[in-house]
Amino acid sequence: MQEWPEGPAADQEAARDRYTSDMRAMRAASRDFFRADMPAAHCGVAMVVVASVLVGCFAGPVAGCLVAAGFAVLFLLALAVMFLRGIRGVDAWRRSYLFTFGWANWI
Repeated sequence: MQEWPEGPAADQEAARDRYTSDMRAMRAASRDFFRADMPAAHCGVAMVVVASVLVGCFAGPVAGCLVAAGFAVLFLLALAVMFLRGIRGVDAWRRSYLFTFGWANWI
């Protein structure tokens, strides 16, 4: 026999419904927290460009190009994953862009 916080006369369906609604609310809150938007992604691209230029000035042009190339490769990998998942066109580009550069939302 399973013990419920409400006691032995607990309504199991109501408890499951409460659990399900609580889990949905928690997942929605975490999706909203981790959601990236286009202005943040544009800011991320700007940060990558500035970082590439700074690294290029202080460590050499090859190192600056490597920083930029690393993000370009990450974008292309994300785009390939979108195509493999069946997402095409502008939506694939947008999602890959947000994945690659949307981290600026938290800086």
